[in-house]
Amino acid sequence: MTETAARVYELNLYRRYFDLISARRKRVEVRVRYPHLEDLAASDVIRFRIKGTDETCDVLVKRVTSYDGFEALLDGEGASNVNPSATREEQLANIRSIYPPEKEKLGALAIEIELLGP
Repeated sequence: MTETAARVYELNLYRRYFDLISARRKRVEVRVRYPHLEDLAASDVIRFRIKGTDETCDVLVKRVTSYDGFEALLDGEGASNVNPSATREEQLANIRSIYPPEKEKLGALAIEIELLGP
């Protein structure tokens, strides 16, 4: 039987979300359903990097779920799993400030993650 190594995706992340992940407080990452993420699946690894720095953290992908948009994602996943330090309305505004309407039209991905390492 042949075992395949987990795929590693490298993605940039804002400091505020990086800190929540590294503190094990953020369990679901939100992304637009871009073509380069269409194969992302459970058991893959994401290396998050704060853009312009050498700071990284690796997470295990536990699950990937597609949604039609950000509101449906927050309702389906529970806002506290996406960002426990912001209300649903604040999160929706923050996500939409990162991704304009034409990006949201591509769909949204909820990526359940688990921090690897200490």
